[in-house]
Amino acid sequence: MNVRRLISNGAVAGATALSLVTLSACAGTSGAAGRNGGGKLDVVASFYPMQYLAEQIGGEHVAVTTLTKPGVEPHDLELKPRQASALRQADYVLYLKGVQPAVDDAIAQAGVEHTVDAGTLTELEAHGTAAGGDHDHAHGGNDGHDEHGGGQDPHVWLDPVKYAEIARGVGKSLEKADPAHAADYTRNTDALVARLNTLNTRFTDGLKHTGTRTFITTHAAFGYLAERYGLEQQGIAGLDPESEPSPARIRELQSVAKQDKVTTVFFETLASDRTARTLAGDTGLKTDVLDPLEGITDRSKGDDYIGVMESNLAALRKALGAQ
Repeated sequence: MNVRRLISNGAVAGATALSLVTLSACAGTSGAAGRNGGGKLDVVASFYPMQYLAEQIGGEHVAVTTLTKPGVEPHDLELKPRQASALRQADYVLYLKGVQPAVDDAIAQAGVEHTVDAGTLTELEAHGTAAGGDHDHAHGGNDGHDEHGGGQDPHVWLDPVKYAEIARGVGKSLEKADPAHAADYTRNTDALVARLNTLNTRFTDGLKHTGTRTFITTHAAFGYLAERYGLEQQGIAGLDPESEPSPARIRELQSVAKQDKVTTVFFETLASDRTARTLAGDTGLKTDVLDPLEGITDRSKGDDYIGVMESNLAALRKALGAQ
Protein backbone atom coordinates (compact mmCIF):
# COMPACT_ATOMS: atom_id res chain seq x y z
CA MET A 1 0.00 0.00 0.00
CA ASN A 2 2.72 2.49 0.99
CA VAL A 3 4.77 1.55 -2.07
CA ARG A 4 1.80 2.12 -4.38
CA ARG A 5 1.16 5.49 -2.69
CA LEU A 6 4.80 6.50 -3.19
CA ILE A 7 4.70 5.51 -6.84
CA SER A 8 1.44 7.42 -7.31
CA ASN A 9 2.80 10.53 -5.59
CA GLY A 10 5.95 10.32 -7.67
CA ALA A 11 3.93 10.20 -10.88
CA VAL A 12 1.92 13.25 -9.83
CA ALA A 13 5.07 15.12 -8.94
CA GLY A 14 6.63 14.20 -12.27
CA ALA A 15 3.58 15.33 -14.19
CA THR A 16 3.50 18.57 -12.24
CA ALA A 17 7.16 19.19 -12.98
CA LEU A 18 6.59 18.45 -16.67
CA SER A 19 3.68 20.89 -16.73
CA LEU A 20 5.79 23.58 -15.13
CA VAL A 21 8.55 23.05 -17.69
CA THR A 22 6.01 23.25 -20.50
CA LEU A 23 4.49 26.45 -19.13
CA SER A 24 7.95 27.90 -18.68
CA ALA A 25 8.81 27.12 -22.28
CA CYS A 26 5.61 28.73 -23.50
CA ALA A 27 6.27 31.82 -21.41
CA GLY A 28 9.75 32.01 -22.85
CA THR A 29 8.40 32.17 -26.41
CA SER A 30 5.97 34.99 -25.74
CA GLY A 31 8.69 37.62 -25.84
CA ALA A 32 10.55 39.30 -28.71
CA ALA A 33 10.15 36.62 -31.36
CA GLY A 34 7.73 34.17 -29.86
CA ARG A 35 4.12 34.79 -30.84
CA ASN A 36 4.58 33.94 -34.51
CA GLY A 37 4.45 30.20 -35.14
CA GLY A 38 7.69 30.29 -37.11
CA GLY A 39 9.61 31.97 -34.33
CA LYS A 40 9.64 35.29 -36.17
CA LEU A 41 8.80 38.72 -34.77
CA ASP A 42 5.10 39.33 -35.40
CA VAL A 43 4.97 42.79 -36.99
CA VAL A 44 1.83 44.74 -37.86
CA ALA A 45 2.21 47.71 -40.22
CA SER A 46 -0.52 50.29 -40.72
CA PHE A 47 -0.17 50.75 -44.50
CA TYR A 48 2.24 50.18 -47.36
CA PRO A 49 5.06 52.68 -46.63
CA MET A 50 5.35 51.21 -43.12
CA GLN A 51 5.04 47.65 -44.43
CA TYR A 52 7.91 48.24 -46.87
CA LEU A 53 10.21 49.48 -44.11
CA ALA A 54 9.36 46.55 -41.84
CA GLU A 55 9.94 44.00 -44.60
CA GLN A 56 13.15 45.51 -45.89
CA ILE A 57 14.72 46.01 -42.47
CA GLY A 58 13.25 42.98 -40.71
CA GLY A 59 14.11 40.57 -43.50
CA GLU A 60 13.88 36.89 -42.58
CA HIS A 61 13.38 37.60 -38.89
CA VAL A 62 9.92 39.18 -39.16
CA ALA A 63 6.44 38.16 -40.30
CA VAL A 64 4.75 41.34 -41.51
CA THR A 65 1.02 41.89 -41.93
CA THR A 66 -0.56 45.16 -42.99
CA LEU A 67 -3.86 46.59 -41.80
CA THR A 68 -4.49 48.22 -45.19
CA LYS A 69 -4.98 45.72 -47.98
CA PRO A 70 -3.90 46.51 -51.58
CA GLY A 71 -6.39 48.74 -53.38
CA VAL A 72 -7.89 50.21 -50.19
CA GLU A 73 -7.62 53.98 -49.72
CA PRO A 74 -5.70 54.22 -46.41
CA HIS A 75 -7.23 57.48 -45.16
CA ASP A 76 -10.72 55.99 -44.85
CA LEU A 77 -9.79 52.58 -43.43
CA GLU A 78 -12.08 51.13 -40.76
CA LEU A 79 -10.67 48.11 -38.93
CA LYS A 80 -12.53 44.82 -38.71
CA PRO A 81 -12.74 43.08 -35.30
CA ARG A 82 -10.26 40.39 -36.35
CA GLN A 83 -7.75 43.07 -37.37
CA ALA A 84 -8.08 44.77 -34.00
CA SER A 85 -7.57 41.39 -32.33
CA ALA A 86 -4.45 40.66 -34.41
CA LEU A 87 -3.15 44.10 -33.55
CA ARG A 88 -3.38 43.37 -29.83
CA GLN A 89 -1.40 40.14 -30.29
CA ALA A 90 1.46 41.75 -32.24
CA ASP A 91 5.05 41.87 -31.00
CA TYR A 92 5.77 45.13 -32.82
CA VAL A 93 3.54 47.77 -34.43
CA LEU A 94 4.73 50.34 -36.98
CA TYR A 95 2.40 53.14 -38.05
CA LEU A 96 2.33 56.82 -39.01
CA LYS A 97 0.04 58.82 -36.81
CA GLY A 98 -2.26 61.23 -38.64
CA VAL A 99 -2.85 59.20 -41.80
CA GLN A 100 -5.55 56.84 -40.51
CA PRO A 101 -7.59 58.05 -37.52
CA ALA A 102 -9.28 54.67 -36.94
CA VAL A 103 -5.91 52.93 -36.91
CA ASP A 104 -4.48 55.52 -34.53
CA ASP A 105 -7.31 54.83 -32.06
CA ALA A 106 -6.97 51.05 -32.33
CA ILE A 107 -3.21 51.16 -31.81
CA ALA A 108 -3.59 53.39 -28.75
CA GLN A 109 -6.00 50.83 -27.25
CA ALA A 110 -3.90 47.79 -28.19
CA GLY A 111 -1.16 48.55 -25.69
CA VAL A 112 1.61 46.72 -27.59
CA GLU A 113 4.96 47.32 -25.89
CA HIS A 114 6.95 47.91 -29.06
CA THR A 115 4.77 50.46 -30.86
CA VAL A 116 6.54 52.95 -33.14
CA ASP A 117 5.04 56.09 -34.68
CA ALA A 118 7.21 56.80 -37.71
CA GLY A 119 6.38 60.49 -37.43
CA THR A 120 8.48 60.69 -34.27
CA LEU A 121 11.57 59.48 -36.15
CA THR A 122 11.87 62.59 -38.34
CA GLU A 123 10.56 66.16 -38.34
CA LEU A 124 7.07 66.60 -39.74
CA GLU A 125 6.12 69.86 -41.43
CA ALA A 126 3.01 71.75 -42.48
CA HIS A 127 2.23 71.92 -46.18
CA GLY A 128 -0.79 73.49 -47.84
CA THR A 129 -2.06 72.98 -51.36
CA ALA A 130 0.88 75.03 -52.56
CA ALA A 131 4.22 73.73 -51.38
CA GLY A 132 7.87 74.03 -52.11
CA GLY A 133 7.77 77.13 -54.31
CA ASP A 134 7.85 80.90 -54.12
CA HIS A 135 4.15 81.45 -54.78
CA ASP A 136 1.27 80.94 -52.39
CA HIS A 137 -1.83 80.05 -54.35
CA ALA A 138 -3.37 78.06 -51.50
CA HIS A 139 -6.75 79.36 -50.45
CA GLY A 140 -10.40 78.60 -51.01
CA GLY A 141 -10.77 76.22 -48.06
CA ASN A 142 -8.51 73.46 -49.34
CA ASP A 143 -5.73 73.39 -46.78
CA GLY A 144 -6.90 69.93 -45.77
CA HIS A 145 -5.03 69.97 -42.47
CA ASP A 146 -7.70 69.38 -39.89
CA GLU A 147 -7.92 65.63 -40.14
CA HIS A 148 -4.20 65.29 -39.58
CA GLY A 149 -4.02 67.44 -36.48
CA GLY A 150 -1.81 70.43 -35.84
CA GLY A 151 -1.44 71.25 -39.54
CA GLN A 152 1.25 68.60 -40.04
CA ASP A 153 1.52 66.85 -43.39
CA PRO A 154 1.99 63.10 -42.79
CA HIS A 155 3.09 62.19 -46.35
CA VAL A 156 6.74 62.19 -45.30
CA TRP A 157 7.63 58.92 -47.06
CA LEU A 158 7.57 60.73 -50.43
CA ASP A 159 10.82 62.48 -49.50
CA PRO A 160 13.57 59.82 -49.80
CA VAL A 161 15.79 61.73 -47.36
CA LYS A 162 13.19 61.84 -44.60
CA TYR A 163 12.14 58.27 -45.37
CA ALA A 164 15.76 57.24 -44.82
CA GLU A 165 15.72 59.00 -41.44
CA ILE A 166 12.64 57.00 -40.52
CA ALA A 167 14.29 53.81 -41.75
CA ARG A 168 17.20 54.32 -39.36
CA GLY A 169 14.79 54.83 -36.47
CA VAL A 170 12.85 51.71 -37.40
CA GLY A 171 16.08 49.74 -37.51
CA LYS A 172 17.01 50.88 -34.01
CA SER A 173 13.56 50.04 -32.66
CA LEU A 174 13.66 46.53 -34.18
CA GLU A 175 17.06 45.98 -32.57
CA LYS A 176 15.49 46.85 -29.23
CA ALA A 177 12.46 44.61 -29.81
CA ASP A 178 14.55 41.65 -30.96
CA PRO A 179 18.16 42.03 -29.70
CA ALA A 180 19.17 38.56 -30.85
CA HIS A 181 19.07 39.71 -34.48
CA ALA A 182 20.31 43.27 -33.99
CA ALA A 183 23.29 42.84 -36.32
CA ASP A 184 21.03 41.77 -39.19
CA TYR A 185 18.68 44.68 -38.61
CA THR A 186 21.62 47.07 -38.71
CA ARG A 187 22.92 45.57 -41.94
CA ASN A 188 19.49 45.64 -43.60
CA THR A 189 18.93 49.23 -42.50
CA ASP A 190 22.24 50.34 -43.98
CA ALA A 191 21.41 48.63 -47.27
CA LEU A 192 17.97 50.29 -47.48
CA VAL A 193 19.34 53.72 -46.59
CA ALA A 194 21.94 53.35 -49.34
CA ARG A 195 19.19 52.64 -51.89
CA LEU A 196 17.20 55.63 -50.67
CA ASN A 197 20.28 57.86 -50.92
CA THR A 198 20.75 56.71 -54.52
CA LEU A 199 17.08 57.48 -55.22
CA ASN A 200 17.52 60.95 -53.75
CA THR A 201 20.49 61.57 -56.03
CA ARG A 202 18.48 60.49 -59.05
CA PHE A 203 15.68 62.94 -58.15
CA THR A 204 18.13 65.76 -57.46
CA ASP A 205 19.95 65.31 -60.77
CA GLY A 206 16.82 64.52 -62.77
CA LEU A 207 14.89 67.61 -61.64
CA LYS A 208 17.74 70.10 -61.63
CA HIS A 209 16.96 71.71 -64.99
CA THR A 210 13.29 71.92 -65.97
CA GLY A 211 11.09 74.17 -68.10
CA THR A 212 8.70 74.79 -65.19
CA ARG A 213 8.86 74.04 -61.47
CA THR A 214 5.08 73.78 -60.94
CA PHE A 215 2.93 70.67 -61.06
CA ILE A 216 -0.78 70.15 -60.38
CA THR A 217 -1.98 67.03 -58.61
CA THR A 218 -5.31 65.71 -57.36
CA HIS A 219 -4.14 65.00 -53.83
CA ALA A 220 -1.76 67.45 -52.14
CA ALA A 221 0.46 64.64 -50.92
CA PHE A 222 3.71 65.81 -52.48
CA GLY A 223 4.67 68.74 -50.27
CA TYR A 224 7.78 67.06 -48.89
CA LEU A 225 8.90 65.96 -52.34
CA ALA A 226 8.30 69.42 -53.78
CA GLU A 227 10.20 71.10 -50.98
CA ARG A 228 13.14 68.68 -51.24
CA TYR A 229 13.64 69.29 -54.97
CA GLY A 230 12.64 72.94 -55.28
CA LEU A 231 9.28 72.35 -56.96
CA GLU A 232 5.85 73.88 -56.41
CA GLN A 233 2.95 71.57 -55.76
CA GLN A 234 -0.55 72.77 -56.59
CA GLY A 235 -3.16 70.42 -55.15
CA ILE A 236 -6.70 70.33 -56.52
CA ALA A 237 -7.79 68.89 -53.19
CA GLY A 238 -6.02 69.34 -49.90
CA LEU A 239 -4.25 66.64 -47.92
CA ASP A 240 -7.53 64.69 -47.87
CA PRO A 241 -7.86 63.00 -51.29
CA GLU A 242 -11.66 62.91 -51.06
CA SER A 243 -12.20 66.63 -50.42
CA GLU A 244 -13.89 68.62 -53.18
CA PRO A 245 -12.27 71.81 -54.53
CA SER A 246 -14.27 75.01 -54.60
CA PRO A 247 -15.09 76.72 -57.93
CA ALA A 248 -12.72 79.50 -56.90
CA ARG A 249 -9.92 76.98 -56.48
CA ILE A 250 -10.55 75.53 -59.95
CA ARG A 251 -10.42 79.01 -61.50
CA GLU A 252 -7.24 79.71 -59.60
CA LEU A 253 -5.60 76.53 -60.88
CA GLN A 254 -6.54 77.43 -64.41
CA SER A 255 -4.72 80.73 -63.91
CA VAL A 256 -1.72 79.00 -62.32
CA ALA A 257 -1.50 76.55 -65.21
CA LYS A 258 -1.32 79.38 -67.73
CA GLN A 259 1.04 81.56 -65.66
CA ASP A 260 3.50 78.79 -64.79
CA LYS A 261 3.33 76.92 -68.10
CA VAL A 262 1.99 73.76 -66.54
CA THR A 263 1.55 70.92 -69.03
CA THR A 264 0.06 68.12 -66.97
CA VAL A 265 -2.54 67.43 -64.30
CA PHE A 266 -1.58 64.40 -62.21
CA PHE A 267 -4.02 61.93 -60.70
CA GLU A 268 -3.42 58.78 -58.64
CA THR A 269 -4.40 55.13 -58.61
CA LEU A 270 -6.37 54.87 -55.33
CA ALA A 271 -8.55 57.99 -55.61
CA SER A 272 -11.04 59.27 -58.18
CA ASP A 273 -9.52 60.97 -61.23
CA ARG A 274 -12.75 62.77 -62.20
CA THR A 275 -11.76 66.25 -61.03
CA ALA A 276 -8.26 65.98 -62.49
CA ARG A 277 -9.59 64.97 -65.89
CA THR A 278 -12.21 67.72 -65.83
CA LEU A 279 -9.60 70.36 -65.01
CA ALA A 280 -7.26 69.02 -67.69
CA GLY A 281 -10.05 69.04 -70.26
CA ASP A 282 -11.05 72.63 -69.42
CA THR A 283 -7.47 73.89 -69.66
CA GLY A 284 -6.19 71.78 -72.53
CA LEU A 285 -3.64 69.98 -70.34
CA LYS A 286 -2.46 66.39 -70.41
CA THR A 287 -3.05 63.89 -67.60
CA ASP A 288 -0.66 61.40 -66.05
CA VAL A 289 -0.18 59.38 -62.84
CA LEU A 290 1.81 60.65 -59.87
CA ASP A 291 1.53 57.95 -57.25
CA PRO A 292 1.47 58.94 -53.54
CA LEU A 293 2.49 55.37 -52.74
CA GLU A 294 -0.17 54.74 -50.15
CA GLY A 295 -0.60 51.22 -51.53
CA ILE A 296 0.69 48.90 -54.25
CA THR A 297 -1.79 47.32 -56.68
CA ASP A 298 -1.64 45.76 -60.15
CA ARG A 299 -2.18 49.29 -61.49
CA SER A 300 0.93 50.65 -59.80
CA LYS A 301 3.81 51.60 -62.10
CA GLY A 302 6.33 49.60 -60.13
CA ASP A 303 6.51 46.56 -57.89
CA ASP A 304 7.67 48.33 -54.74
CA TYR A 305 8.53 51.71 -53.22
CA ILE A 306 11.72 52.22 -55.24
CA GLY A 307 10.09 51.17 -58.50
CA VAL A 308 7.08 53.47 -58.11
CA MET A 309 9.25 56.40 -57.03
CA GLU A 310 11.36 55.96 -60.16
CA SER A 311 8.16 56.02 -62.22
CA ASN A 312 7.13 59.20 -60.40
CA LEU A 313 10.47 60.75 -61.30
CA ALA A 314 10.03 59.86 -64.97
CA ALA A 315 6.51 61.35 -64.95
CA LEU A 316 7.70 64.57 -63.30
CA ARG A 317 10.63 64.95 -65.69
CA LYS A 318 8.27 64.62 -68.67
CA ALA A 319 5.65 67.00 -67.25
CA LEU A 320 8.17 69.64 -66.15
CA GLY A 321 10.21 69.55 -69.32
CA ALA A 322 13.43 68.34 -67.70
CA GLN A 323 16.64 68.64 -69.70
